[in-house]
Amino acid sequence: MPNEVNIPISMDWSRDEVVNVVNFYEAIDHAYRKGVDRDTLLTLYNQFKKIVPSKSEEKQQFKEYESQTQQSPYHVVKAARESSHLKIIRM
Repeated sequence: MPNEVNIPISMDWSRDEVVNVVNFYEAIDHAYRKGVDRDTLLTLYNQFKKIVPSKSEEKQQFKEYESQTQQSPYHVVKAARESSHLKIIRM
């Protein structure tokens, strides 16, 4: 992850929710840098969806993150969902 990434978070979230969202975005970064375990990524995404259930809010967050990092959370999650035969997701 670039040094100055402002991960999209809400002031309404609890500390645990913020940690879960940050962990999800760190997994996205790992997918681009060295690869991430598919099952771990999908678990983190499911936790993220409990915090950000709205598809429109998810799209907005992903767009904001991608504009800062040039890393697409959407494409990483899509690759993980479609690649059940892979253990590691690399972008």
